Amino acid sequence: MGDRLKHDQEFIKKKNQILILEIIQKNNRRISRADIAKMTKMSPASVGRIVNTLIETGLIKETDQQSSGVGRKATMLECDVQSLLAIGVEVDRNVIKAAIVDLDGRIITEAEKKADNSANCPETVASRIIDLIRQLADGQKVELNKFIGIGIGIPGIINPDTGEVIISAQLKWKNERFASLIEDKLPLPVVLDNDLKVKALGESSYWPKSDETKTVLVSVGSGVGSALVDEGEIYRGANNIAGEIGHSTVNPDGMLCECGKRGCLQTYITDLSLLQEANQVRPVHHVEDIFEAMRNGETWAYNIIERACTYIAVTINNVVCTYNPDRIILTGNFIEHHSDTFEMVRAKMKDFIWEPFSGTFDLSRSKLGENSVRIGAAKLVLQQRLKQGLPLD
Repeated sequence: MGDRLKHDQEFIKKKNQILILEIIQKNNRRISRADIAKMTKMSPASVGRIVNTLIETGLIKETDQQSSGVGRKATMLECDVQSLLAIGVEVDRNVIKAAIVDLDGRIITEAEKKADNSANCPETVASRIIDLIRQLADGQKVELNKFIGIGIGIPGIINPDTGEVIISAQLKWKNERFASLIEDKLPLPVVLDNDLKVKALGESSYWPKSDETKTVLVSVGSGVGSALVDEGEIYRGANNIAGEIGHSTVNPDGMLCECGKRGCLQTYITDLSLLQEANQVRPVHHVEDIFEAMRNGETWAYNIIERACTYIAVTINNVVCTYNPDRIILTGNFIEHHSDTFEMVRAKMKDFIWEPFSGTFDLSRSKLGENSVRIGAAKLVLQQRLKQGLPLD
């Protein structure tokens, strides 16, 4: 009984420490001990003890004093955002990018290595990631054990609990325990996850009240996918496969997909599908050639892009009907590299959004661009480690 009580008390203590740290982070330089006590319904003495512990461990610090009306000025509190640093990594078929990210999601420094498609085996990729991490740490003169962990976003189906890549069509990997390849070489925990899921986490955190809203990220480019962040947490589904909308059926009698089914969404809006359709008209090697032809007034090119935007608008309606989100973020090469497409999709939505959902959500572009996967991966590490309470011991 005594051990159980002690365990429960420790759990509550760590939970309250994390709660107060998160409150200070969200209200940086605008909150006092008294404010925290009012918000949490905790006693001023309990808040004071936890705040002092956080100050002693270097996670927060006292700043200026502000008047709260009658009486003496209250001392404000702020997070030392560089007291908790994580490393965010993005693995792509063509490049590996890494960055040191602080508690606020700001990139402090970054580096990248071009990938060699002929030597993209897990061991080689892991070695390149380790080299990048050591390069970043040395450049900042930070010991590796000062980082809270490493977050890695990889395209494919991932088991974040085991650090295993179940399958990645882009990298041509299957059943690879990738996280352990890095953990065996570096004194840091590794959190592995799907690139779109961590991208959605990174993007959603840059919007107001992200821990109170639902955000869906929809990506269109070399592939098609989506991810939902619900009140600050990644929605995973039963097997961490939620969001694989590229294989949702939009035409049962449609084109044959690489998965063996007909009419999958990705057979209508990916880069490859657009090129296949364009080459029925004339030889085209890059998606940009289709956009160039559209800008030159060529009807065939306009029809291809317009149809793709129509399917994206249909997809948004399906996402809205399924999740009822506060926000949808459109991303991927098709949207980010071609300024026309976002507004074309927005215009098309009027024809497909079910009336009860009209005006209930925002459609937005990416705020973080090419940094979103690395920031999201680092955010995931910070999120998970804070839940464990480890940095507060």
